[in-house]
Amino acid sequence: MQASVIAVSAAPQHTFSKPVQPRIRLLTGLGVEGDAHMGTTVKHRSRVAKDPTQPNLRQVHLIPAELFDALAEAGYDLAPGQLGENITTRGVDLLGLSTGALLSVGECVIEVTGLRNPCTQIDAFAPGLLKHVVYRDEQGTLVLRGGVMGVVRAGGTVEPGMAVRVQEPAGPHVPLVRV
Repeated sequence: MQASVIAVSAAPQHTFSKPVQPRIRLLTGLGVEGDAHMGTTVKHRSRVAKDPTQPNLRQVHLIPAELFDALAEAGYDLAPGQLGENITTRGVDLLGLSTGALLSVGECVIEVTGLRNPCTQIDAFAPGLLKHVVYRDEQGTLVLRGGVMGVVRAGGTVEPGMAVRVQEPAGPHVPLVRV
């Protein structure tokens, strides 16, 4: 199966879910054009409250559609954009990527910066969902399944059906941590 984009979403306001769009435009060093999280400095409200000068490592949020498949088995019927992601993929092991991996979609390049850290708002959206997205495994290790975050290294248009190519960075694998 070829790795691909299955949906794209954006919202100009800080809302939990983002409406699906026919296409989005990525702007180099900024993020998704017209999205509330676009910018060079952090836009996530809780992070702005702590330090609004932090670099924005969360310009683009990607979630694998395979997460929706797994959550459907737990009784949650989710669609692209509902968990606030900008790009929904299929066929890419996003959570297994190394920090600094590059995702190429058409002329766009997104550098993966880390894991999304879902908060309790997810339970307001769908009661009980948080424990399926954030939990501790048998060894007590925290597991974050809410997708990955990235920054735009090369801009352009992204739309459903486009192929996703992964380029891992040179050197040893550096596991993703929350950003």
